[in-house]
Amino acid sequence: MAQSYENAGVNLEAGYEVVHRIKKHVQSTERRGSMGNIGSFGGMFNLASLVLKEPILVSGTDGVGTKLKIAFALDKHDTIGIDAVAMCVNDVLAQGAEPLFFLDYVALGHNIPEKVEAIVKGVADGCRQAGCALIGGETAEMPGMYADGEYDIAGFTTGVVEKNRLIDGTKVKTGDVLIGIASSGVHSNGFSLVRKIVADAGLDLNKQYKELSETQTLGEVLLTPTRIYVKPVLEVIRTLDVHGVAHITGGGFDENIPRIFQPGQGFEINEGTWDILPIFRCLEAWGNVLHREMYNIFNMGIGMVLAMDEQQAEQAIDILQRHGEKAQVIGRVREGNNDINFQR
Repeated sequence: MAQSYENAGVNLEAGYEVVHRIKKHVQSTERRGSMGNIGSFGGMFNLASLVLKEPILVSGTDGVGTKLKIAFALDKHDTIGIDAVAMCVNDVLAQGAEPLFFLDYVALGHNIPEKVEAIVKGVADGCRQAGCALIGGETAEMPGMYADGEYDIAGFTTGVVEKNRLIDGTKVKTGDVLIGIASSGVHSNGFSLVRKIVADAGLDLNKQYKELSETQTLGEVLLTPTRIYVKPVLEVIRTLDVHGVAHITGGGFDENIPRIFQPGQGFEINEGTWDILPIFRCLEAWGNVLHREMYNIFNMGIGMVLAMDEQQAEQAIDILQRHGEKAQVIGRVREGNNDINFQR
């Protein structure tokens, strides 16, 4: 026992317990290429096991943002790790890359092994959904840095794609259709506004609101994990010719869809072709947010968009639906200057 360190607020024994608790969760994510090296100074992955001709590595890092405040308020921590994984793997997926491995970073003021295990279990759940291995991470106990009971989580992933299959938007052309894949909820963006709306409207996270859900509280709806699209979208990419992929995160439609376009292109969105989830209708009403502005903040029920030739759209939608995804054509690429035209 390092008594001096414990007197400073750091419990080494709790750290050792965390490592013991999370081993089974880490092991559950093993895949081809992973080397089962938890506890080493660095996580390792055998890229040669994939037998690729011209591998391009695609990396991404992200956090969960102030959605964590909802987890703190509800004292529920077993799904927030899924969000951390989703935000990273969905980003590298947008380049056509298969996520290979993930590393997480959890920082907190006081190490509570049960809580850290719940967080890392969520990370492992997300990794299994994405088919990537959890090969390492860090739990940093930093007394005085975080309020009692609070923490932060971030993650990092690396994916791989054959060079000739890289998706960078250069193939997107005028006339391509936009296939929207349904989100599971707010995902992990826009929560600063969500929390303001909840506070200003005097809403209770532990209460059910009939206009929102008859089975879940407001807090439970808001904590719904970000959907991970890796396996269904990879099948579409490997089967068909996908020209562009946009992950609808912070900035909503306005910021993310134009990222896959070329100069001289814009797009139109046909509102009404998909179901806008009740949470967005409620946030719009409770916060008195302009309807058009909602699309500049939230995903509005669409978590990912694929741009492709119209003749392949039906086959793509069939693949996605076989994986349990809700998907439909929601718009198309047209001439423009990264501008958006909404049709209602």
